[in-house]
Amino acid sequence: MSRERLMALVALLPASRAIPGPTTACAGTRLSFGITDLDARLGGGLVEAALHEIFAASAGDDAATSGFALLLALRSARPGPLIWLREDRGERETGPLHGPGLAELGFDPDRLVLVRAPDTLAVLRAGGDAAACAAVAAVVIEPWGRAPALDLTVSRRLALAAARSGVPTLLLRAAGDAGPSAAHSRWQVASAASAALPANAPGNPAFAISLLRHRGGIAGFDARVEWNRDRRAFVPLLSGAVPAAAAQPADHSRRRRAA
Repeated sequence: MSRERLMALVALLPASRAIPGPTTACAGTRLSFGITDLDARLGGGLVEAALHEIFAASAGDDAATSGFALLLALRSARPGPLIWLREDRGERETGPLHGPGLAELGFDPDRLVLVRAPDTLAVLRAGGDAAACAAVAAVVIEPWGRAPALDLTVSRRLALAAARSGVPTLLLRAAGDAGPSAAHSRWQVASAASAALPANAPGNPAFAISLLRHRGGIAGFDARVEWNRDRRAFVPLLSGAVPAAAAQPADHSRRRRAA
């Protein structure tokens, strides 16, 4: 998909469809989690105009990883739609994005521009065009499997596109292997048991996250967080957690086969 085609798609969205930012704006060009201590460890949050990698801890954490990527994108204060690019094979394996799950997390599915590509090379090319488009709020690029076409050179192109446009660009690797990359940060995500709510109500979506690498020299760390839909922010996961009825952004009714 060309940059012109992406711009045409964005232009079709009414101005009122801009993705609402968090209740408190991100400081400067930082993408904050909304947790004071965690953001402080990151120097105020993640660099917004950059490429960030998000890996699933295991095959069973695909939905949690997709949800975390979506929620991190929602923390951006930038106006515009969210562009999500998926490889056809990945959608066949995991199922399409689940509209009710998106809404449950606080995102209006109508604000999503979903791009499906036939193979890894196509999704990366379209992802580069999307990351270069300053009219969007955030970009999620989801190649499938080991994605050998995603090498250091390609990741550099994506990182440069994000840096020039200012668009936070998230590289979602639910079934991928970590390799050399120009991403500014690399994260691992697993589902976590959520904190109990009154009257045994289902808990909020919860995540066990690990910073694996940071190009700014920040040491890796682990954290357990949950999503507060009312505040549109992550909050620390309290003790006394119980299994959560997770709101999945993707329909995982079909078992994923080996990549």
